[in-house]
Amino acid sequence: MPAAKKFLNDPKDAVVESLEGLVAATPHLQRLDGFPGIKVVFNDDASKDNVAVVAGGGSGHEPAMAGLVGNGLLMAAAAGDMFASPSAEAVLAALRAVTGPAGALCLVLNYTGDRLNFGLAAEQAKAEGLQVELAVIQDDTALPDPDMRRGLAGAVLAVKVAGAAAAAGRALKEVADAARSAIDNLGSVGVAATVCTLPGSQPSDRIAEDEMEFGLGIHGEPGAFKQPVEPVKSLVPKMLETIVAKKTGYLTLEQGSQVGLLVNNLGGSTLLEAYVVLREALHHLTHSMQVRVVRAWAGTFLTSVDMAGISISVMKVDDDRLLLLDAAASAPGWSSQQAACQVDKKPRPVPQGREAQESFQRPQELSELGQRLEKGIQAACTALGNAAAQLDAWDREVGDGDCGATLKQGADAVAEALSSRLPLNDPPATLRALASTVGQAMGGTSGAIYRILFTAAAGALAKSSRADQLSSQAWTQAFQEASETFSQYSGARAGDRTMMDALLPAADAARKSAESGEDDNQCLAAAAAAAKSGADGTKGMKAKKGRSSYVPEGVLASVPDPGAQGVAIWLQAIAECCAP
Repeated sequence: MPAAKKFLNDPKDAVVESLEGLVAATPHLQRLDGFPGIKVVFNDDASKDNVAVVAGGGSGHEPAMAGLVGNGLLMAAAAGDMFASPSAEAVLAALRAVTGPAGALCLVLNYTGDRLNFGLAAEQAKAEGLQVELAVIQDDTALPDPDMRRGLAGAVLAVKVAGAAAAAGRALKEVADAARSAIDNLGSVGVAATVCTLPGSQPSDRIAEDEMEFGLGIHGEPGAFKQPVEPVKSLVPKMLETIVAKKTGYLTLEQGSQVGLLVNNLGGSTLLEAYVVLREALHHLTHSMQVRVVRAWAGTFLTSVDMAGISISVMKVDDDRLLLLDAAASAPGWSSQQAACQVDKKPRPVPQGREAQESFQRPQELSELGQRLEKGIQAACTALGNAAAQLDAWDREVGDGDCGATLKQGADAVAEALSSRLPLNDPPATLRALASTVGQAMGGTSGAIYRILFTAAAGALAKSSRADQLSSQAWTQAFQEASETFSQYSGARAGDRTMMDALLPAADAARKSAESGEDDNQCLAAAAAAAKSGADGTKGMKAKKGRSSYVPEGVLASVPDPGAQGVAIWLQAIAECCAP
């Protein structure tokens, strides 16, 4: 099996080159230059008057830890190779670079190499006269042995608390106490669908396609157990119950406790997924566990390279910890936005436009014009329903295969509205009601297309002085204006192999027929014939717009454009039903 594809040069240079890119893009960051083992990023704008908070660890967890270097967060971060602890020399270099008389606090994730190298560096720094404290972050709650608690994404919240305490000018012991108290009130758990893949390595098949792994570490270490894939609504409660399980004693939450919630993408998941998880976690914490979520974040904070996974961290907060979490901070890996959380925020009603304000209703008695409109609309709906299978068959060749189904969905909604919602004696209002109906019933491009057409035609007809006595010229003018309006918004013209190849010729033929003095039926017949000719002419035409523009030209030679054929079908149905 070949190595996983990555956007890198030589994998062994990836860490240094990544740090160089980060520093180049971030004005306040600087990098120490020394022998190859020194990979340190520090805040070049910060004063040494306050306690320096220093962290680090193996690379592959970006944006942590180097991305958390900034005002109100870390003063410096020491990076190791991929998933490997930084050397004691690198940590010591970081301490020497940023530690002033106020001293430094080292935040260390609970991994053996990190503890040893940070511990050695701390002792060496003390021997040089620096004041150094060390706090170990161990927020993993998935494993049964408390001594095995690894550091997970909850470390980001511990960094935030410690960095804010330092920025506030607190003494070293106070900063360390704030950090340790935050860690003691913190729990995290992660779930993944795929294992991470290091640069230059082969992808792992440890997790099957139909499995998730619960409680694995940020280096891809095996978790507590594997389980079948399940939806978030059942997975998230299981994760939260693990964090606050009373038998483990990891995190105790009484009813009414205040907590901060952090949902973290482990690298290969999406922000869409993270917010779905956040939503479910908010609901479960609030309504099932009956605790108050007062702060919440979702995003990418501490990753495991490209692991498709999500972790949840919960931190119990008091007034002081909340103050520290809210304190201003700026770093590439930390959002400065306020994270105040409103769990049951009610959505506002949709702003109401003219369509919603109008009360569309079918008249008790139909005028002659109303009867003709009803007859034509019913015929168009029936014809589109009958042609759905053929339109879908064409669309499977040149599009996404749902043109007929989508048009039938809209036609069915219009047919249902005929009996109650269409004010058929008033043509402009009828067209506005049609726009509203298809807009709600038809999704995607087709819904927008027909809504624009009906809305524009309604506006054009409304210019006539008597809506119940519309001339052929008024109808054909409205048809033409609607077609041209859609062409303006879509950018499609005749010859682009779209529905415009039926609409524009039909509108032009209807206009010419009306100008020559022909009646409504003759205008409709002319329009239908032109639409059919235009739609048939799309077979073999090179596509310049729409989904067909991505299809090989050889396929287009034998298939007409489905959207254009749809126009021809409903126009032909109207013309036939209205013929004398």
